[in-house]
Amino acid sequence: MAYCIGDSCISCGTCEGQCPVGAISAGDGKFEIDPDKCVSCGACAGACPVGAIDAD
Repeated sequence: MAYCIGDSCISCGTCEGQCPVGAISAGDGKFEIDPDKCVSCGACAGACPVGAIDAD
């Protein structure tokens, strides 16, 4: 189960640095997670300061 970043993302980039497989990148107005690369470790969700990341 991949994680996804919701609309409450503030584009701080904290999650991108926490992803061990490089599945997160800057998108249009918020960061995005590539579901094909995501290994569902949850590191990004734990690091997000606004709780914008949830399991899909």
